[in-house]
Amino acid sequence: MTPPRVAFAVPRKVGPAVVRNRLRRRIRAHLAVRAGRDGALAPGAYLVSVAPPTGTNGHDHLLTDVDRCLERLEVVAR
Repeated sequence: MTPPRVAFAVPRKVGPAVVRNRLRRRIRAHLAVRAGRDGALAPGAYLVSVAPPTGTNGHDHLLTDVDRCLERLEVVAR
């Protein structure tokens, strides 16, 4: 089985490089946990696009948004 592949689109408007890289690391780690949890992340290619207000949102809010997006994808895939 091919593991999921993830690409990121994080524009400079989100914040300086430190903020953008932190967001990428947090999302990547969260997706790795989801992928390892009983195949909760389907194989395929994912593009994660981050909008400017995301850099100021808290960690929990960010991961909640990621989970909501993945839930929407699951509904569409059915």
